Amino acid sequence: MNRLSREKKPDMILLMVTLLLAAIGTVMIYSSSSILATERFRDGQFFLKKQLLFLALGLLIMFAITRFPYYKLRKLAWPGIVAAALLLGALWIPPLGVRAGGAVRWLNLGFVSFQVSELVKVALILFLAHFLAEKANRIREIRHGLLIPLGVTGVMIGLILLQPDFGTTVIVAFIALTMLYMAGARILHLAGVAAMFIPVAFWLLLHKSYRLARLTAFLDPWKDPRNSGFQIIQSLISFGSGGPFGVGIGDGMQKLFYLPEPHTDFILSVIAEEAGLIGVGLILLLYIVLILRGFQISLKAPDLFGNLLAAGLTMMLALEAFINMAGVMGLIPLKGLALPFLSYGGTSLIMSLIAVGILLNISTYEG
Repeated sequence: MNRLSREKKPDMILLMVTLLLAAIGTVMIYSSSSILATERFRDGQFFLKKQLLFLALGLLIMFAITRFPYYKLRKLAWPGIVAAALLLGALWIPPLGVRAGGAVRWLNLGFVSFQVSELVKVALILFLAHFLAEKANRIREIRHGLLIPLGVTGVMIGLILLQPDFGTTVIVAFIALTMLYMAGARILHLAGVAAMFIPVAFWLLLHKSYRLARLTAFLDPWKDPRNSGFQIIQSLISFGSGGPFGVGIGDGMQKLFYLPEPHTDFILSVIAEEAGLIGVGLILLLYIVLILRGFQISLKAPDLFGNLLAAGLTMMLALEAFINMAGVMGLIPLKGLALPFLSYGGTSLIMSLIAVGILLNISTYEG
């Protein structure tokens, strides 16, 4: 590893796209939340000020990571995954775990609270990249190659499902299987794992009434327009109201207590109404560029660890963006995931910026 040397500057296109997405997100968070913040906190800039603080902290960490040799992160692989498991377990300690919307996803440490699953995704990607690079020559064996990464991933998935958080579970499972495939695992082994996961996923879907309600609302939202179909109907109204050019930033109507939490899960719906098809198209273009640059960095990484780490982090951002955007457009059932860099929320924003910081670091090395 010590033979790796920096021969390039960080990927400036990735950096500029990230900064542009974060800037657009900041503007749209203020536009979508000012009325809501005034109603709840008597301060129209409440969410904006908190997001600016999150953004400043996230950028500071991102630039610091850009200067920290990525291969030294391998030392954090095992401690990181153990800490992630302990934090997921700590959610069930009554003073620490925060229950909201029927789920326990937030850990309250008094001076700060954060969504543990966001940290878990990065910790698991780091662990898998380290372990798979270390065991690359044995990855086609179940006992010596697949058992530990699948076991660790299974434990993380189980703890996340207890929250419950089905959307994050799907993302974690997909990333893990893809990284295993990239590392050289047998397709037959991975297909067997996926085959075992599918019936469990169906059971989880049918076991909880709210998940089934989301599925039926996706298939026919107008069947129950005031309850299970309300959110997606309001989102579709936002997209329809915006037209090609939108009604103007700040002038949207759906954020006025029609869209639930317009500054978080449904911020793309607000963008669609206020900036129109052009605004949504710009967001899609920026994400496409970000994802392509991420995978390009993965392909050019000087070692297998960097290759897997970059690919895993890029897939994380890509899946989160796809699931959120497809959900609010009515293309898949709603999952309640943040839109990276755009949605309000400190944990999501900071972890996304950390992911980009690692990608920028990897982009400075050549084998």
